[in-house]
Amino acid sequence: MPQVNQSRRDFLKSSAGIVAASTLAGSMLSSSVYASGDDTIKIALIGCGGRGSGAASQALSTSGPVKLVAVADAFDDNARKSLAELKNAHPDLVDVKEDHIFSGFDAYQKALAADVDMVILATPPGFRPIHFEAAVAAGKNIFMEKPVSTDAPGIRKVLAAAEEAKKKNLKIGVGLQRHHQAKYIETVKRIQDGELGNLELMRVYWNGDRPWVRPRKPGQTEMEYQMRNWYYFLWLCGDHINEQHIHNLDVANWVKGGPPATAQGQGGRQGHPKESGEIYDHHFVEFTYPDGMTCLSQCRHMSNCWGSVSEHAHGPGKIADIGGGKFMDHNKTILWRYEGANDRTKGGDPNPYQVEHDDLFDAIRNNKDYDEAERGAHSTMTALMGRMATYSGKEIKWEDALNSNVSVMPTKFAFDADPPTLPDAEGHYPIPIPGVYKAI
Repeated sequence: MPQVNQSRRDFLKSSAGIVAASTLAGSMLSSSVYASGDDTIKIALIGCGGRGSGAASQALSTSGPVKLVAVADAFDDNARKSLAELKNAHPDLVDVKEDHIFSGFDAYQKALAADVDMVILATPPGFRPIHFEAAVAAGKNIFMEKPVSTDAPGIRKVLAAAEEAKKKNLKIGVGLQRHHQAKYIETVKRIQDGELGNLELMRVYWNGDRPWVRPRKPGQTEMEYQMRNWYYFLWLCGDHINEQHIHNLDVANWVKGGPPATAQGQGGRQGHPKESGEIYDHHFVEFTYPDGMTCLSQCRHMSNCWGSVSEHAHGPGKIADIGGGKFMDHNKTILWRYEGANDRTKGGDPNPYQVEHDDLFDAIRNNKDYDEAERGAHSTMTALMGRMATYSGKEIKWEDALNSNVSVMPTKFAFDADPPTLPDAEGHYPIPIPGVYKAI
């Protein structure tokens, strides 16, 4: 994709656009949203891991007629395992024939060619820009998991496809479920309404243990090994600042109304186990927003250490625990607490993973404007800018990060092809070195 000289202002401007409902949109909906010609929404699942299976189950739990008719994954065993689990959970809503179980790197193309109205994109995030672009071209409504890319060229691809999706009146959901969680919604609104006063600082964390590892098996190619352990490779995951910490950075952007202007920070690897691939096990980033406010960002994969997955905002004499839904003074005296979880008249505290699908499917059925693609790109690019800062040791500006032409993706997708990074003779992968690594 050619370089796009897109400033932060241009990016925010393009991100703010919403397609107005019109007679043309209504006719487009009636002719294309329901491929089957009735009001049953037919779904294809592309990416059959745990999160993809969960998203499919939530889609099948929405109100109104819905049916899963195709599954696709790079690995046939993943596709069949997910299908079996979904059939067991939703026996009347899964109708996937043998010829609609697709595997391989081109499985997504076959699923998109099927008679479906909506697709769930839940492969490792490195593939998201490719799959999103293809799904928009195919005219499908889309739910895609976060993050939406692992490099800046991929972000620009997502933004371009998002513009096409608007023209086609497609509904796009992104798996940043905090935006659909009542506690977060009310707490952020109160902050934006000024109840904390002028914000002085934010702090966001995703500190915990290292996730799963799948041991290397005899006969595996390097490409298959990395695909099975996608979390630990840059081109597939984007590092855990992108894959996990994006949720917390997304909340910071939500509170501030847009992404930061600059980032600088530190990161690295305390150990060098082969099983941890090439990513860092800790990042600390100072994000500075256009108004000069700083957000301190931490994410860490280390056992027996202080852990937290949370977001906090500081005003004069007050602190908001955003995920906790409460305001406190500096003595930790509660000044306000979200009570909706205990209030049945306010809907209680429904699962936000389910609510995000309920909201998306409601938009599809009732032709409501629904576009979370740009926001997903905002938050992903923020995480990528943080990674650029820690890997390089440099201060990174938003415009430079967004317009970077550094690609982390392979030149060929095949199980006998080489991924971008290969292990040495002892099985260790090279780790990015600050001061040496080229981020821009």
